[in-house]
Amino acid sequence: MKRMNRLGYGMVLFGLLFAVSATLLGPATDACAADFPAKGRAVQVVVNYAAGGATDVGVRILATELEKALDTKIEVVNKPGASGQIGATYTSKAKPDGYTIGAVNLPALNVSYLDPSREAVYTRKEFIPLALQVIDPGLIAVRADSPYKTLQDVIDAAKANPGKVTVTTTGLQSTEHFWMMRFQKLTDTQFALVHFQGSAPALIAILGKKIDVLCGNVSDVTPHVKTGEIRVLGVMDEQRSAFLPEGVKTLTEQGIPVVGGSLRGYVLPAKTPQPVVDVLSAALKKALESQEVKEKMSNMGLTWRYMGPTQFEKLWDDLDEMMIKLIPEMKAK
Repeated sequence: MKRMNRLGYGMVLFGLLFAVSATLLGPATDACAADFPAKGRAVQVVVNYAAGGATDVGVRILATELEKALDTKIEVVNKPGASGQIGATYTSKAKPDGYTIGAVNLPALNVSYLDPSREAVYTRKEFIPLALQVIDPGLIAVRADSPYKTLQDVIDAAKANPGKVTVTTTGLQSTEHFWMMRFQKLTDTQFALVHFQGSAPALIAILGKKIDVLCGNVSDVTPHVKTGEIRVLGVMDEQRSAFLPEGVKTLTEQGIPVVGGSLRGYVLPAKTPQPVVDVLSAALKKALESQEVKEKMSNMGLTWRYMGPTQFEKLWDDLDEMMIKLIPEMKAK
């Protein structure tokens, strides 16, 4: 009888402890979302490229509306270098509490961890996809006073002087680097590729007459096209861009089937609690779908393309499959 009483008492005590633990642990998960972000604590968005570039501009356009959606301050932090790898490393190692969001560019990010020689300390598994903001078509452009009036002029110059005509990229193994490798292969040309840490320094170089040709994105040049400083020779899309003069043809129309660009979105470090992920995902959706953000992006030549976590993840995984086959071609050059 005493043994039974002790056993019964132990079972009752265990039940009480289990109930208390469940009560404490359950609301803690909900509180994680309810208390996020903490009042007065800023959320930082890490940009993997230099300030002033198209990626940076897109983030800063978003920041004001995201502050409203989260009711807290958004701090944009630039960590350029290694074609986005320095910033991606920082984000992957950040505390997974929701206070660090990474602004990333694909397929540049894909290449950084798929190419073993890059020795990235992260893989795809270190990131949680939150939202896609932009699909920005690539292009080839020159200064308005350049002797190259057409894309064919650039091709002819490169063939006449192999390795002499200089072209910008936003970094070694960057998106622009990849598309220029494709361009060279299809046109049987050889350029002198000059790798910068983002689009902003690349633009400074082309406008400062340090470089002959710019390989960038539509949003990079839109303001300079409007002022007459830059002339676009071709866009890497399946259709002509509404942000460029009507006469700017696609590369495909000019007999060079290169279609590509930069995909820009937002991620969190792996292991961020799901309730926090949900809060940030909802806030980003609200901010990105606001009329204010859409109008500002349009004014800057940024092609708005919202995707939620599920769609963004699928797109990301598809890019992984494509890029792992193409990296050897890039490295062979």
